[in-house]
Amino acid sequence: MIERVHKHIITELQQNTRTDTIFIVTSILLNLVILATNSIIGTGDQDTTTTIVMILFVCLLVVVNAVVIFGLLKGKQTRVKLIDGLLKMYKDQNVEGYYDTSLLTNYNTRYNLFIIAVVFLGLIAAIVPFILR
Repeated sequence: MIERVHKHIITELQQNTRTDTIFIVTSILLNLVILATNSIIGTGDQDTTTTIVMILFVCLLVVVNAVVIFGLLKGKQTRVKLIDGLLKMYKDQNVEGYYDTSLLTNYNTRYNLFIIAVVFLGLIAAIVPFILR
């Protein structure tokens, strides 16, 4: 039974990683597309319609980035809980020495770096086109 639980936790960790990857890639691509689109729009005709379109794209960017950040924070929490379960299992099986608990700090740092990258890329995508205007 312990092997099944172990396999289930590992599967959940893999799913968590895939979901986080989708969040990050989606956010980066959307930020870059909106940066390019708004930059092109911003350097063209400067009328009310183009300004409204640019603002709508920035609103989309804010919503998607908020969802991504929330998703990454939940992914971070989920990873900690799953790994805590693994560590308890390893301790019960007297094999806890094979897992370096400093990995938890590394995972948290990695999540924080991803969140910082998403936030700053989003800020650049929102601000630069209006500066070019």
